[in-house]
Amino acid sequence: MHGHKPRSPQAEHTRRWFMNKALLAGGVAAVATMTGCSTDSSDTSSTSAATDSPSGMPSGGPGGMGPGAEEVKYADFVGLTTDGTVVDDLYSIHSTGVSTDGTVTAAQRFLDALSSSERRSCTFEIDADEWLAWSNVDGYERAGVRMGDLTDEQRELGYALLGEALSADGLEQSRNIMKLNAFLGDYNGGGKETLTEGHYFFTFMGTPSTTDPWGFQYEGHHLAINYFVLGDQVVMTPTFMGSEPTSATYEGEEITLFTNETEAGLALLRSLSSAQQAEVIDSETGKSGTDMKAGAGQDNLELPYAGLAGSELDSAQREKLLDLVRVYVGYMDSGHAEVRMREIEDHLDETYFYWLGETDDDSAFYYRVHSPVVLIEYDAQSPLAYNTGDDASSSGAPGGGMGGMGGEPTQQHIHTIIRTPNGNDYGVDLLKLHLATDH
Repeated sequence: MHGHKPRSPQAEHTRRWFMNKALLAGGVAAVATMTGCSTDSSDTSSTSAATDSPSGMPSGGPGGMGPGAEEVKYADFVGLTTDGTVVDDLYSIHSTGVSTDGTVTAAQRFLDALSSSERRSCTFEIDADEWLAWSNVDGYERAGVRMGDLTDEQRELGYALLGEALSADGLEQSRNIMKLNAFLGDYNGGGKETLTEGHYFFTFMGTPSTTDPWGFQYEGHHLAINYFVLGDQVVMTPTFMGSEPTSATYEGEEITLFTNETEAGLALLRSLSSAQQAEVIDSETGKSGTDMKAGAGQDNLELPYAGLAGSELDSAQREKLLDLVRVYVGYMDSGHAEVRMREIEDHLDETYFYWLGETDDDSAFYYRVHSPVVLIEYDAQSPLAYNTGDDASSSGAPGGGMGGMGGEPTQQHIHTIIRTPNGNDYGVDLLKLHLATDH
């Protein structure tokens, strides 16, 4: 299962170098290129989009839209820190008492259902650079097996794996992101393979096991789940979830995303006194079209704490802070979510809450929750491919290009991410401990 053939230099050149060239181009056109949300309706695969069509180039743009100049190799991974120095002794190998047997079995069943060539295409070593090579944009060349290319039986086994690894809310959120990706494709004229329900990929690192380290990655436009397993311990970060639009009707189903994330953030902010809000809300920095800091390609980001610390909150406010965190953590299976919440609660005094933008129910804002063991970002961004204006809604004409990332942000385009700072994204710190103590 191991010994996967690495990407050729030509593929790496395509995937990363050309993306940085796009950054140098500047301007709205370059930004539209970087987003992967163009209105091009041509039937273009991820590979040809990256190599032949400028409009499908991989992204390395601002706000964590895709791996870029800051992307690092697995061996050079440090993790998110406040100043470049990793805080030691935050993580340990221990029994959580929460079984991973169901996830292991589901992963093995999915892999067993693949052909030999499909299996080779999606399996890597446990410490593969592929962990870090994820992106949330659609026009990005991805490794692994594509859901849209699988048989119905194989695809259902893939969803069964997600169902074991995620909570019911997490599975529903993931599926709805995929559905709204297809809606966006239809809205922009259809015919673009990357804007479908099927353009999502599985890769596996290591071999599914109840004792040895392994994991999987599931990613595509606006969705990237990194899932590391060691015994009965799970690390499900970085997990990126986003959508444009966030509310639409797809094949008769009304879908609305990120309501809980939006309302929980506002609930915490509104529970604060005026003096506390003055510390949380950044009055000197205006909300831009994209404010996310720790997106794809930002694995060694240095991000200082900002805002108000949990030690300055009363008991009711601390509960609202935990409620907010629980929305994001709650997308993993319930048992491991509770384990993760206890880890986060242990550092609640050191957990900072920060806000950019207005504070009305329908405002486009950014917030961040940041501690030694968790980073959460919520960012309402500028529209790129979905026009919510009256002209678009009345005519039914395709939208797109709403001013790029310099346009007015809206709750119809939201990006979120959750990370484990100080070296344990992708379970890296746990793997290091495992190799140091067990091998």
